[in-house]
Amino acid sequence: VAVIGGGPSGLMAAITASKNGAKTILLEKGNKLGRKLAISGGGRCNVTNRLPEDELIEHIPGNGRFLYSAFSIFNNERIIQYFESLGVALKEVDKGRVFPVSNSANQVVQVLIQEIQKQKGEIRKETPVEAIDYQINNEPHTIILKDRNKIQAKAIIIASGGKSVPQTGSTGDGYAWAKKAGHTITDLYPTEVP
Repeated sequence: VAVIGGGPSGLMAAITASKNGAKTILLEKGNKLGRKLAISGGGRCNVTNRLPEDELIEHIPGNGRFLYSAFSIFNNERIIQYFESLGVALKEVDKGRVFPVSNSANQVVQVLIQEIQKQKGEIRKETPVEAIDYQINNEPHTIILKDRNKIQAKAIIIASGGKSVPQTGSTGDGYAWAKKAGHTITDLYPTEVP
């Protein structure tokens, strides 16, 4: 399994794939993993929110109901249990927001990186992807890197983020790769801004 993108989703995807027995490689175009996570919550890392699911979904711009299926598998309480099982002590502050007791987003990033390494996942930083050549009939896909090297993978997880914070690497690269794989890309617009 090749995971493209070293943000929170990519880190979690690499951990999960590795835990489920896949030989996993995480490809990050930048020189640092979890850049957006490291600046979340003003550098303290707002891990999740402890509000009831209905209240959380009510505050999602657009159609937040799509989260019900995801929450049935991994909801906010499971996120809390997961990070506490990795040794990150958490605290709840105003309006249900949950932060590490250490107030350090970097602690959360480091714990996720350590978990990938513990699961024997490979991490490659400064490895930008140029294109993906998708195959059919159960043949491996080919990831073409900017340096023209190639990586073969039976499965690819695109976790490259949107276009929200380009200085952290979220430049929208994954939209074209997802479209080429047959996914529909809707009109893009900012949602979590004043």
